[in-house]
Parts: sequence; C-alpha cells; structure tokens
Amino acid sequence: MPIGAGDEVERIIAKHAPQDSFAVVSNPEFLREGAAIEDFKRPDRVVIGVEDERARGVMREIYGPIERNGGRIVYTSRRSSEMIKYAANVFLAMKVTFINEIADLCEQLGADVLDVSHGIGLDDRIGRKFLNPGPGFGGSCFPKDTLALTKLATEAKAPIRLVETLVDVNDKRKTAMAAKVVAACGGSVAGNRIAVLGLTYKPKTDDMRDAPSLVILPELQAAGARVVAYDPEGVRTAKALLPGVEFADSAYACVKGADAAVIVTEWDEFRALDLVRVKASLTTPIIVDLRNIYPIKTMKALGFRYVCVGRGFGGEG
Repeated sequence: MPIGAGDEVERIIAKHAPQDSFAVVSNPEFLREGAAIEDFKRPDRVVIGVEDERARGVMREIYGPIERNGGRIVYTSRRSSEMIKYAANVFLAMKVTFINEIADLCEQLGADVLDVSHGIGLDDRIGRKFLNPGPGFGGSCFPKDTLALTKLATEAKAPIRLVETLVDVNDKRKTAMAAKVVAACGGSVAGNRIAVLGLTYKPKTDDMRDAPSLVILPELQAAGARVVAYDPEGVRTAKALLPGVEFADSAYACVKGADAAVIVTEWDEFRALDLVRVKASLTTPIIVDLRNIYPIKTMKALGFRYVCVGRGFGGEG
C-alpha cells in the first residue's frame, strides 16, 4: 500500500457513505513466507494506523488476544503505519545487500564473512538476522518495495540515495553470481552440464518472484551451459519461467553426470545430502555454494573444489 493509499480509499468511500459511518485503518502485515502462521500467532509487533477513536476501539478488540499474550501493539497515524511497512522491508533489504558487499571484500582480503557476520550480529544495535551472504534478494516484498520507495521519494523531492544504490547493487549481484560459476569452472561453461540445486528465492516456499535463479540460470545458458535444475517446491512454477532448462525430480538425479553443481537456495534437504554420493555422481568435483551451507574443511577433506561466498581469497574453500 503506497503511502497515502488509505487517504485515497477514504476519499472514494466518502463519495458513497456518510463520513461518520466508516473508518479506514492501516494494518500492515509482517508475515514471512513459510512461517506465516507462527508470525501471526506470535508477532514481534502489530502496527495499526488509525485516526478515528471508534476504529481504534474496534482494532484493540480484534487484537485483544495477542495483546493479552504480551504482543506489542503500536498505534500510529495512518500514513506513518504505511511508511513503517516500507521502511522495515527496505531496511532489511539493505542489511542483505550490505553483507553481500562485505562478502566481496572478504574474498579480496582473505577474511571469512561468516565470522564477520557473527561478530557484528552480536551487537544488539545491529542484530544477527538478514546477515547471511548470498546471490541477492528476491521474493514478493523486497524488490517491489525498494523500487516503490525510491519512486515515492523522488516524486516527493526527497530522494533516498542509499536505496537507489541498493537496487542497482542487488540487480548486478545476480549476474555476478553467474560469473562466479563460470570462473569456478575454469573460465568457460560452454558445453558443460551445470546442476542447479534450488530455484525459489528462499526455502519453505514455491515463490519464484524475482528469484536470483531467474537471472543466474539464463546467464549460464547464454554462456553455453546445459542447465539441469531441481527444487523441492518450485519446479512447477519454474518450468514456465526458465525455458531450455532440464528439470530433475531429485537432487541426486540433478547432479548425476554434471560438470559442476551450484547451490542457489538453502533448502535443508541440500544440507543433508550424502556428499560422497554427490561427488561420485559429478564428472568433476566442483560445487559452487552461493549460500555457504557446508563446512570448508569437510568439503576439502572430501576432495571437492568448493567455491563459496566471502570465505577467504576468491571465495575458494
């Protein structure tokens, strides 16, 4: 809901009903895909933008059970509530982009971004969440909200340069991750069979909206690779979005005969793979892990060429 949308809804309804017969309230949701029921039952906060005392009473009654269980109810003006939703999502997107940029610097300087992320996340002012480096953010909220906020800010003659840069950096990162795969394969993937594990923008959902895979896989195809992919939930949606990609019905079928495997989404299923079996299935023991789900020492001991994100020079494990 763009900032000011509640005012517009109120204006439209007022054409057809007396002003004192209704009220428009802003009540943005902060539910995570894959955890929506838990978030609804135990929200970290409920934001209610209301400017009518009767409506405030109705909303307090609706959220009474949550408030009695210790839930925090935040009452604001309607426009402030609408702004809170945008600002929250964009700030989280900034944290993701920040740690991705730090990961790139760690690769150049020989530091481990996982140690860095842990170290800074222990600071209560920063927090641990959304500090996991990867191939860039996607999904239903972050991409559209960052773009919408930059547009609103420009129209309001109060441009937000940080967010404008964030959008550009995130777009370029997805392309850079495809280049990382090519580099891990010796500088060319022409004629190579590349196995991609994970397609959705995050685990526990079938959502493909703005998923990094929608950029990474076509980039690999353009570089001459034959791409085979597997995702526990997203294959049905992905088939219509990724022409020319072969889809497997399991992770092991996906990696069989491949010249390299690429982990794009951090499904728990991939954390539990039999890595000895994976190595035997690959024609070349190359794994490009864009989510850092495996221990470097384990992968080295098994004889993989393990390329991850932000963990030492060049991301080599």
